[in-house]
Amino acid sequence: MDIKEVTASVSEELKLFQERYKTVLHSSNSLVDKVTRYVLKQQGKQIRPLLVLLSAKAVGQVGEVTYRGAIMVELLHSATLIHDDVVDGAEMRRGIPSINALWKNKISVLIGDYLLSKGLLYSLENSDYRSLHLVSDAVRRMSEAEILQIQKTRSLDITEEDYVGVIAGKTGSLIATSCAIGAASATSSEEQIASLKSYGEFLGLAFQIRDDLLDYTGDSRKTGKQLGIDIKDRKITLPLIHALKHSGKTEQQKIKSILKSSKKRAVKSAEVIEFVRGKGGLEYAAEVAEGFASRALESIAPFPESDAKQSLRLLVDFVMKRQH
Repeated sequence: MDIKEVTASVSEELKLFQERYKTVLHSSNSLVDKVTRYVLKQQGKQIRPLLVLLSAKAVGQVGEVTYRGAIMVELLHSATLIHDDVVDGAEMRRGIPSINALWKNKISVLIGDYLLSKGLLYSLENSDYRSLHLVSDAVRRMSEAEILQIQKTRSLDITEEDYVGVIAGKTGSLIATSCAIGAASATSSEEQIASLKSYGEFLGLAFQIRDDLLDYTGDSRKTGKQLGIDIKDRKITLPLIHALKHSGKTEQQKIKSILKSSKKRAVKSAEVIEFVRGKGGLEYAAEVAEGFASRALESIAPFPESDAKQSLRLLVDFVMKRQH
């Protein structure tokens, strides 16, 4: 499935969002403007602003508050990606050099801060207090989840419950917030806002598990990331958690000794991949992702039929079938 099938119902609104987003990013400081124009080159599928627009249209009409909400979540998302690249030491982002690779860490952190503050000020200037509250809560959840992941990865004792908590915060929170902001911009129905927020939360969980599965099954020519890179980076995701849970102590110790050593991870990631495959970790993770996808669809089932609702359904399908 092509993403254009998903975006068809809001194609004009997306064009207007992109024009306004460019305008908001502009800065009178020449270096800031140069880097933010580069940020635009790194833009992906813009799923979060898309969700703001679709959620608004599913319960009402896209308006000025909707566009401002879409801009705010994209500013926040871009800021977190820049900061993530600094933390991870990543040199590439969506097939081109990362900002930290070109301008080093200090500029990257400051640009991330600039985008975040730009989004917050943009909301305050327009008195979008509900959007501001939702985004601030998402930032808190994302930060706490990132810290929990670091804490658990160091001790290698992450459980499935921990993992779901981490991805709910890191990925699900901003996707859920995007849906809630869009819905709140177009309706006063708290029930509909809550339903779309739930849709976003479950979609985010399914999205992240599918993304984690690509580390074991993806084609690096399509995904842009090397197979097993999560293992080399010591990221413990659901397939590996399941495999370890269903192994004997000797096997667990062997795999954990690989994970603890950067040298072993570099040369034995294929061994870990085979271990996970042999223990049914991939099938289990795919099943869990399907469960979250079904719950996302259930969340919007009561909504009246519309092109926007169909797009929200198609997006779930797109996430579950994505190969990169």
